[in-house]
Amino acid sequence: MIFRRAIVSEIANSASAVFSVLFCIVFTQVLVHMLGDAASGDVDTKALFSVVALSTLTNLPLVLTLSVFISILIALSRAFRDSEMVVWFAAGQSLLSWIRPVLRFTLPVAALVAALALFVSPWAERMIAEARQRFEHRDDVSKVTPGRFIESAASDRVFFVENLDIDGAHVESVFASQRSGKREIIIVAAQGNVETHGDGARFLVLSNGRRYEGSAGVAEHRVLEFDRYAIRLESQVDTPMASSNARTFTTGQLLADPTPRNLGELLYRLALPVAAVVLALLAVPLAYVNPRVGRSANLIFATLLALVYLNSIQIMQANVQRGRMGFGTAVWLAHAAAVLVLVALFYRRVSLRRWLPRPPSFRPGSARPPA
Repeated sequence: MIFRRAIVSEIANSASAVFSVLFCIVFTQVLVHMLGDAASGDVDTKALFSVVALSTLTNLPLVLTLSVFISILIALSRAFRDSEMVVWFAAGQSLLSWIRPVLRFTLPVAALVAALALFVSPWAERMIAEARQRFEHRDDVSKVTPGRFIESAASDRVFFVENLDIDGAHVESVFASQRSGKREIIIVAAQGNVETHGDGARFLVLSNGRRYEGSAGVAEHRVLEFDRYAIRLESQVDTPMASSNARTFTTGQLLADPTPRNLGELLYRLALPVAAVVLALLAVPLAYVNPRVGRSANLIFATLLALVYLNSIQIMQANVQRGRMGFGTAVWLAHAAAVLVLVALFYRRVSLRRWLPRPPSFRPGSARPPA
């Protein structure tokens, strides 16, 4: 009992360390990706860190699942390597005796994974989608990033500003290009301000600039100098926002509308807590290490097996979403295959059987087989 508690405590300590490392990796990856989107004008810089936090939150179920698997694998493989398991087996205990303490540690984590996958992650995905849509529905100047060319929502204008104040109401060194049929208009101004009229219409009022108008391939262009020039900004703020991404739907919405796309998303959400339990149990026989050989081969095999299992879940999800497989079959097929592998691994470790028979060996002086 003392030895078992010590190992479970080591699993918990390893899980916290593994989770910290995986969380930092995921957070850094999401941050770099979102910084790239913000630099290209696809994400509002003011909402950047909230979007990064929400995106990291959507990855927590998978991070927790992998943390449980890796922590159990590390703790038990160390016990095998340091010959602590020899004492365990010498006391008349079996490898099957580890199932209960491993489940006692894993089931609360699996419950947390289920809550995150079924309720929290869809909410975070919905918040991210709404933030992106609010940014897309803003007027053209509000989406401008200083030093970058930004295309309008209608794809008929290109804006460039050198400097932009905090609230976006004043811009400096403005370049705007607008195409209408074969006519092209280029406007260059020293500065500008965003003005809102009483009817809600928004205008970009430019000062001290020039307006070039002409057609492509034609040498004749008309040049106008102005002290004040107003450009109406198209705004879609009042447009109702809706998302067709199944990841933003609540679990109740997926159940109420059982389309192939929604059933595939539901399958993935249900699979994560089950995968956490199955992977935790798989780590017990996979943690076996021969102290005279090393643990590299077993760790590589365990990692590959976990990747195959998780990828098979995504394959089942894709097949359901494309209508190639029914939900009733795909929801358990990957888990059933993993459970069969789990039973085979436990049978091999408990019965001490080899996968392949040993090659025949001949002692000196013994009769050799006929040629």
